[in-house]
Parts: sequence; structure tokens; C-alpha cells
Amino acid sequence: MSRVHPIYDAMEPTIFEYMSGLANAHGAINLGQGFPDQPASPDMIEAAVRALREKSSQYPPAFGLPELRDAICRFYARRQRLDLLREQVIVTSGATEALAASLLALVRPGDEVILFQPAYDSYAPMIRRAGGTPVSVHLSPPEWRYDAETLEPAITPHTRLLMFNDPLNPAGKVASDAELELIADACRRHDLIAICDEVWEDVRFDGRPHRSLWSFAGMAERVVKIGSAGKIFGLTGWKTGWLCASPDLARTIGRAHQFLTFTTPPALQWAVAEGLDRPDEWFAGQRDGWAASRERLSRGLSDAGFAVLPGEATWFLCVDLMASGLDIDDRSFSERVVREAGVASIPVSALLEGDGPRHILRLCFAKEAGVLDEAVARLARFRDVLLAERAA
Repeated sequence: MSRVHPIYDAMEPTIFEYMSGLANAHGAINLGQGFPDQPASPDMIEAAVRALREKSSQYPPAFGLPELRDAICRFYARRQRLDLLREQVIVTSGATEALAASLLALVRPGDEVILFQPAYDSYAPMIRRAGGTPVSVHLSPPEWRYDAETLEPAITPHTRLLMFNDPLNPAGKVASDAELELIADACRRHDLIAICDEVWEDVRFDGRPHRSLWSFAGMAERVVKIGSAGKIFGLTGWKTGWLCASPDLARTIGRAHQFLTFTTPPALQWAVAEGLDRPDEWFAGQRDGWAASRERLSRGLSDAGFAVLPGEATWFLCVDLMASGLDIDDRSFSERVVREAGVASIPVSALLEGDGPRHILRLCFAKEAGVLDEAVARLARFRDVLLAERAA
């Protein structure tokens, strides 16, 4: 008899860990796991160094440094016109911890949780560990559109929460105002709490500002809004995130948070607080750099014969293998291309439960220009190999 919890006993390593391991083993270019390989901002590094030298290195308050919680409120007031109080903000050790604390605090045994698919791979296991049941609502490429025809039948008297990731990883999709209103309306009518994973809120392109589900009528009392300094500043290893909620929800989630990580390194909190107060031009320059990388990878892949799907946000582009003329599923492609051509990717089917597309590949573009060019060249040669195999 196993001595460990059956959920974890049966669990495989995440696709990100698995593909990064293969990339390391084969000396491959890693376009799989989502992290920038450009140098970190000197401004942010200097802020953290200064905090280490000049400020306390002892336990900060469990809910986060007041300086950071206030900076988060100012950031959202300036960028998204949200009116938040310090008491509504809890700092966590990464957005994943914010997700875990929210689910552990709010899911009751037997609750159903709406989960749009494809989805970040931690959602479903955390829902189950909290005693809930994930109920999948599948989105379809290339639009990945939210619609009432698929959402409404999934909602039952047992539905308590809805997980909503906007912008959407892995698809890079940004929900329209009409789609946001559709989801807000469903939450209001069915009395659902929406856990909104908005970590990509400031990694958006093409000039469309982020609009949180929080901002819709009647939603501020039923939304848990989750953010990430790792994504906003391209510093994924800092693992500094936060959640925002109504005072009642924040208190409840805070009780779960205090027994998870309890707190987050104070020097990083001070540095993030300083960073969030930087002028909008500072953030625009960072986004411009990522946008240029997005365009470089998209153009290179298209010129090489790959069908690239629209990507409005995140550090990722998706490729439709079927539309690229390749008769191979995404998992097989990923396994072969990392071993045979030296490029790691993420098969989107690994981020699905149940039915869904098996021909979509995710690639991270937040890399140096030369790295992207070499990756495209390797992918193009591998595509030629696959086409030759089919013709033989």
C-alpha cells in the first residue's frame, strides 16, 4: 500500500520540467519553458542589492511588506483604474502559491470548478487536492473563443468557482470586452467566485490595455485577481506574486497562505515595490523588446512554412502543425525535434484534460535574436525531414 497521497503518487513531472530536462540532456535551444534569456534589468537588480544591504533580512509581515502592498495598489490604479486598499492585497511566493492558497481556502469538498482548456498545468491538480472537481470547458484554435454555448452547460448547482486566465497561457489570447462580459454575467447569475490568473496582464502587445474581470459591474466582491512580478519584470526566478480580493475573501485566503510559504523574501519585495512605481515609459520599453522578439520568431517561422497562430500577449507563439502540412501530433513532434534537431518546445496537448487539439505547439520567443534565428533554422530543417518521410 502506497504511503503517499494518491494524487501525487500518480502524478508525472510537469511538461515544463520534462522538456527542459530533455533540452539540457541534448544541448538543445530551450523554447519550451517560459523565461527570458536576456539580461535582467540593472534597475531591478540594483534595487534588490540595495535592499539586501540597507534593509532588514528578517521575516517580513505574513501578508507582505506594506511598501509593496501599497505599490501594487498604486500600480493598478494607474494602469487599470482599479481602486484597491492595502488590506485587499496579499503578497505570495509566486503566483502559483497565490493560486494554491485561493483554492485551498475557497474550494469545499464536492465543489465543481470551471476550468477553461487548455490551462496552466497546476490548476487541475490543485483543484483536486483542495477536494474539488475540475469541469473542463474547451477552447478551440485559432480564435480560442469563449462562448455561452460551451460555458453554460458546464455550470451545475455544484459549481462554486471559475478559473479564468487572461491573457491565456499557452495560446497568447486576449479576451475581448464581449467575452469578459459573458464570463462576468455567468458569475453573477450563478453566484460564482472567479479566480483570475492575470499574470500576463502587462505582457500585452498591439496597444490593447489590460481589463480585469474585477472592473465589471458586481465583480469586485467575487474576483480573486492574481499578479506576478516575475512576468511583469521578466524575473521569473524571483517568485514574487500577489493576490487581490475583497477584504472578506482576502482574510480567508490569507489564513491558507500563512501555512503555505508564510512570507516572501523581503529584499525582493522592496525591489518590486520600487519597480512598480517606475514610469509607464519604462514598462513600454521592455514590452517593445519582447514585441520585437515576437515578430522575429513569427516572421521566421512563417517564412519556413509553419502556420503561426495569432499571439496577442505572453512570451509565447503557437504553431498549428496540421495547417503547416505536417501529419504528426504535437507530443511526437516535441519529442523528436528536441532529440533530432535540438529545439525544445511545449506540446499544447500536455496542457489539456479530455478532448482538445493535438496539433498545436507552443514556443517561447523571449530569447536573443541569434538564438531565435538558429532555432528557426533547425525547425525548418526538421520540417523538411518530416515532409520527406511522408513523401517516401
